[in-house]
Amino acid sequence: MTASISDVRSVVSQTFPQSLNELKDLVRIPSVSWSSFDPEQVARSAQAVSDLLAGTNLFEDVFILRSQKSDSKELGQPAVVARRNPAPGMPTVLLYAHHDVQPPGDLAMWESSPFEPEERSGRLHGRGAADDKAGIMAHVTSLRLLPELVENVELGIVVFIEGEEEFGSPSFENFLSDHHELLASDVIVVADSGNWNTETPALTTTLRGNATFKLTVRTLDHALHSGMFGGAVPDAFMAFAGLVSSFYTPSGSVAVEGLHRSSVPTPEYSDEQMREESGVLDSVSLIGDGHVLGRLWSQPSISVTGIDIPDVANASNTLLPSVSARISVRVAPGQSASEAFSAIQQHITEHIPFGAIVEFEDVNLGEAFSTDTSGWAAQSISHALTQSWDQEVVNMGVGGSIPFISSFVSAFPNAQVLVTGVEDPDSRAHSPNESLHIESFEKAIVAELLFLVDLNSKKP
Repeated sequence: MTASISDVRSVVSQTFPQSLNELKDLVRIPSVSWSSFDPEQVARSAQAVSDLLAGTNLFEDVFILRSQKSDSKELGQPAVVARRNPAPGMPTVLLYAHHDVQPPGDLAMWESSPFEPEERSGRLHGRGAADDKAGIMAHVTSLRLLPELVENVELGIVVFIEGEEEFGSPSFENFLSDHHELLASDVIVVADSGNWNTETPALTTTLRGNATFKLTVRTLDHALHSGMFGGAVPDAFMAFAGLVSSFYTPSGSVAVEGLHRSSVPTPEYSDEQMREESGVLDSVSLIGDGHVLGRLWSQPSISVTGIDIPDVANASNTLLPSVSARISVRVAPGQSASEAFSAIQQHITEHIPFGAIVEFEDVNLGEAFSTDTSGWAAQSISHALTQSWDQEVVNMGVGGSIPFISSFVSAFPNAQVLVTGVEDPDSRAHSPNESLHIESFEKAIVAELLFLVDLNSKKP
């Protein structure tokens, strides 16, 4: 029994309203995994996902599991795992997504409530609608429909829905070790990336790594009156500002010796398209050098993502004794995160102005990812994406990082890792007004179902 693209589109179309409503129910759960938010909401989300997977009737057991964090004795957030063993000689595919979400941020910036999903102009708005609860529902829906399109489900299937990806996956390494046999698979599909645009599907083939840390700069043992001492005594922010400026060349490229560049193929893409999709103001120029996509996919970047100083409303006329900031270094594929951190640490030590004291804390490292698209599974999913969108798939890099993918590669070195997703340039994941393009969501389900049907039809 072979299912055609029209067969798959038909069964998905019939049940898509149900899938969209179930996605809305998931979005209504504020499953923020950050330590300062209510963990009961993450547990509630895990239970909802467990119920959805149990409802597919493909698995004898669906587990809600937790493992110890790598840096403490605390348990991580709950993950959901289900497994169906393969028939003899058949492959096993692992379908990954995560059910936790980013904090909503400034509620005043949202056009609708972040946890009350709302459809507007063909998009579903809400926190987690695109990142990554649509990924969960793409898995659930395709699994639910698979028995309608094949005579016997012989493919091995594992579903792994993580509960703390947005908080850095602190128990991920231990989870893979604790449940290695349960998660063992030949193909891993990570539904946590995006597409080229709403009309063109993509397979993510490269991701930058990351090295993030808290940096504290000190120049004084206490605050001083800025009028009495300014001009002779350096305050911490002055030293910090000088240090940050040393990270960059005049064009905005990274100037830190020891941070490598790599080279990956880039499709046609203009500076004007980058400006439009990113929202750069008309008077502001882009930064860096080389092809604009190469700057994102294969060059390092350094960003200050948070800083502890008095806000304007509470500013007083004082020189600051210390400044703490969160520094995020994106690492080009081909360089280890530890090597990149050593390079930025050495640069800071050698370039800190005025002999200021620096401290490095809370270091987090994540490895870059690069995959070979010549494998049978990559060819199968590329064909499925092309069929579903009726548009040739694009192999793309992503400037962001998904560190746990390298953990998958280490734990299952013989598995093919494929990175897909439902986001598009307008999704605004992690930002206010996050949204999902509804038509792309349906196409993603069609593509995944086509892929599963194909894997179920032949042995690799």
